[in-house]
Amino acid sequence: MTNPHSVEHLLQSANHLSEADWQLATRYAPIIKFDAREPFLPAAVGYTIFRADAPSPSFPRQIELGNAALAIEYAVWWDWDIQHLYELEHVWVYLDEAGQVIRAEASWHGGYSEMTVDDTLPLTGDKLTIFSESGKHAFAPSQGRLNARADKTKKACTRYAGTGGVWVTPLFKGIIDAKTPLADRLVHTYLERQAFEPAMEFSQIFQVPPKILVPWPTLFAWIPGRVAWWVSELERTILPEERRFLRIAHRGASAYAPENTLTAIAKAAELGADAVELDVHVSADGAPVIIHDAYLERSTNGAGVVSKHTLAQLKELDAGEGETIPTLEEAIACCRTRRLGIYLELKSDLAAFAAADLIRKHKLYYQVIVTSFRPDWLINLKAIEPRTITSVLFSSVDIDPVALARLVGAQYVHPAWEDWAAEPHKLLTPDWMNKVRAAGLGIITWHEERPSEIAALRKLGVDGICSNAPDLLI
Repeated sequence: MTNPHSVEHLLQSANHLSEADWQLATRYAPIIKFDAREPFLPAAVGYTIFRADAPSPSFPRQIELGNAALAIEYAVWWDWDIQHLYELEHVWVYLDEAGQVIRAEASWHGGYSEMTVDDTLPLTGDKLTIFSESGKHAFAPSQGRLNARADKTKKACTRYAGTGGVWVTPLFKGIIDAKTPLADRLVHTYLERQAFEPAMEFSQIFQVPPKILVPWPTLFAWIPGRVAWWVSELERTILPEERRFLRIAHRGASAYAPENTLTAIAKAAELGADAVELDVHVSADGAPVIIHDAYLERSTNGAGVVSKHTLAQLKELDAGEGETIPTLEEAIACCRTRRLGIYLELKSDLAAFAAADLIRKHKLYYQVIVTSFRPDWLINLKAIEPRTITSVLFSSVDIDPVALARLVGAQYVHPAWEDWAAEPHKLLTPDWMNKVRAAGLGIITWHEERPSEIAALRKLGVDGICSNAPDLLI
């Protein structure tokens, strides 16, 4: 029996309601040039014919014919982008009454643009001939646009392969429900294995074959099950000890640089961290600042309570080796420059409001996880910005992690058990792990510098480990 989530089943079950429309889609299906080392080619293409202006069913835009008699929309489906599970890019071909291609557009990183080279359509007979970005698959009319992004593309295909996890665009919000912390780790693991150095030679020529053309509604209905199937396959085939966990530098690379400073952040990136754990307080004049303690004495040459000092006063202090206390805004800029995620611990009630404002301002919904020992602060944050990903910290071994996470709407639980036992990983019993996983929650653990404990945590298949020395997590 054919797997209902297989590409073969999709193609065999496609019902072309109009033979004439399928013939049109076949005749004008684009030719796509791929990188010589591209590992992922399209698996299916959904088509829609427009004979009047109307909104696209699969892309956030209005199709306007202008002087065209009709338009054909091609929604090109890949199981994989080099950074995330599934990809959907688009091509639009406009025809006049005589059946000549008079205009063409294609998608490009969330937008779309005209497919012309020196005001000329790149056609091979009736077929638009375009280039697909290595690994990322955005479309361009010539290689020049791709060459201009070569450095970004290379990093996406190597260092950042898999970091997007399961992709959920607005089109599939509430429809694709396979995105969980575990699913993201599985995808990261799989795609990191597929990482490649782009050749930037576009010698793989892909002519869309008629058999993979299906009406868009058929493709749309199939996609959620396909995504869920892939996640289940990865969970079945990738053992817990093989899974790529998040390497989180605790207070930056604090074993090598003053904690919670810009230098510690930069050092964490240098040592291969995926994210930095940072602590945020709020100054007397309302500025969110990065410092762990409520008091200044331990980590600076100052004295007194952080929240009783203005930002200007805090900036005058030495946070170690001549470093200053960063603002959260400065820390965000430092992390974005280095493509680091942020694991942000709230250290005051006001920090929740400040963090929500900056997450919204910089659209950091997928780059920041906010955590706290105070459930009420996480609830406040979620009330302000519900899209924020959160993790709930707790130190007691007797807390029900699932009940606590559900109370605050968190996606992750974070047991802080480093001081509870000589081998704290043993507190993460199979029953505890299974209960948390069954609830769809992720697991981030305490900061750990003992290689034996790091190895044990990795074997358990946790989603993230913090460390003062992030190089130990490689």
